[in-house]
Amino acid sequence: MESATPTTQPAAETAAGAATGTAAGRVRFAERLAGKSPYLLVALAVLALDQWTKWLVERHLPLSAVEPVFPGFNLTHVRNTGVAFGLFAEPGGTSWPLALLGIAALAAVGAYFILAPRNHRLLLTALGLILGGAVGNLLDRLASGAVTDFIDLYAGDFHWYFFNAADSAITVGIVLMAWESLRPHRHEEGEFEVAGDGEAPEGGDGAEAVPGDIGRPAGA
Repeated sequence: MESATPTTQPAAETAAGAATGTAAGRVRFAERLAGKSPYLLVALAVLALDQWTKWLVERHLPLSAVEPVFPGFNLTHVRNTGVAFGLFAEPGGTSWPLALLGIAALAAVGAYFILAPRNHRLLLTALGLILGGAVGNLLDRLASGAVTDFIDLYAGDFHWYFFNAADSAITVGIVLMAWESLRPHRHEEGEFEVAGDGEAPEGGDGAEAVPGDIGRPAGA
């Protein structure tokens, strides 16, 4: 009778390999995030500020009300079913394609944050601002179908689009990313690591061979 061990061994090896790959993936993910906690705190601070200011407006300012603060700046209370600054708004409800687009954009920004080098501080700060703002607006859209906007900037009879703290953070983050991409960069220490750099080859003493010495008898 043939043993069942040879049949089950490949499956066991496959399962062990999958478990090892999963563990290695978790280690790489943790390494990618190591040292980026200050920028995650930036995102959390933006999210907290955004949700707090929206709560204050919803609680203390009636819908469509306008409260002058100083010339050129009003506080108001509007519900935005579109994207930032009221673009693509749909009266009467949310646009689920826009909500799905927001989720996809948030995933892309999150992946960019994870993959960004730790020493690119300006880029990570920008991504933290964008992440916090994107999460704040997306939470509102998924919870109630619309986002609360309350900042009204104007000059004379011209009024800019209504916006909120999350929109402001996203805009500042995009500007910082543009600046980061346009400014000249120099090689920063620790950005790239070359395996084996400065080490002698295995089994050697690190001395370089001289072409004229090849084939020369010992002691010549």
